[in-house]
Amino acid sequence: MKIEKVETELYHIPLSRAMEDAIHGFQDNFSLIVVKITTDDGATGMGYTYSVGQMGGTSIATLVRDNLAPLILGEDPRQIEKIWKKLWWAVHYVGRSGIAVFGISAIDTALWDLKARLADEPLWRFLGGANNKVEAYAGGIDFDLSVEDLLQQTQSFLDEGLRAIKIKIGRDSIAEECERIAAVRDLIGPDAKLMVDVNMKWKVDKALKAVRAFEKYDLYWIEEPTIPDDVAGLRRIETEGPIAVCTGENLHSIYEFRQMIAEGGVSFPDADISNLGGITAFMKVAHIAEAYNRDLTTHGIQEMHVNCLAAIPNASLLEIHAFRLDDFLVHPLKIEEGYAYASDRPGHGVVIDWEKISQHQVS
Repeated sequence: MKIEKVETELYHIPLSRAMEDAIHGFQDNFSLIVVKITTDDGATGMGYTYSVGQMGGTSIATLVRDNLAPLILGEDPRQIEKIWKKLWWAVHYVGRSGIAVFGISAIDTALWDLKARLADEPLWRFLGGANNKVEAYAGGIDFDLSVEDLLQQTQSFLDEGLRAIKIKIGRDSIAEECERIAAVRDLIGPDAKLMVDVNMKWKVDKALKAVRAFEKYDLYWIEEPTIPDDVAGLRRIETEGPIAVCTGENLHSIYEFRQMIAEGGVSFPDADISNLGGITAFMKVAHIAEAYNRDLTTHGIQEMHVNCLAAIPNASLLEIHAFRLDDFLVHPLKIEEGYAYASDRPGHGVVIDWEKISQHQVS
């Protein structure tokens, strides 16, 4: 069995409304880069990655088409570790993260889809099969919303079947953030999980001051309270503050995760197969986290990540991100009573309505 064809497609997916966080500003669309792999005997697999807005989407798609795809033609798609290492070292000098690893991620996910489909197994069970349901949370991008609108959004998440909520923060005024957090806490009740996400906006001292002010709201975690490069600073927030730290969506290798976890900078490592190196890298990070007695959470692309968390014994919460493909999925992700369910369809089970999404195709 050999890889005969690799197709790459780029889409600009509109959001239902313009959204804002503390760092990236307003966003009204995201780029989706799809990779489809076909073998000489007709086996297929599909994977994808994404970027915020249109930044980098064309570059990722071009890298896959011109540089990465030719490297895997003729390879046995079942030898995923061999292919992963070949791609990693091919782009290592020009970028050990960023666009390079985004491209690898899409290819790797397509290969795992293909391999699980060959075995006629759902991906979550093929990878290990811990539990087909995963506790989920709503990850709203709501920095710009008034308190009233924030509460309306939160209620819509509760109506959708979600029970855990995360809101965006990162303002200069900690008192204003306390007002927003208190309002959401009152709405969801004292027992529901509530998280906040700073999107890297604060310095360490500001973050420490904030988490002490937030302690009375019983937050489950504070996400990216400062930049991911400041491991020592994150360790201070984690150890000196009263709230657990979640970080990792901007880490792009297993080595960065190993350092962050080993040096005590995080309670909830936050992995994303779309920018980490795909499912191959995700599973290695999951094992590193397990070795340090940490539960792993995920960032975005929930319809894919539900498989990854369902496969491992140390799963934390699955983020239901505001960047959604729901309108283009033949089988939307099942969410009931706070849990998301991995499908029993062979492979990752994500089936895109290609005719419907075609109106957003760029190339």
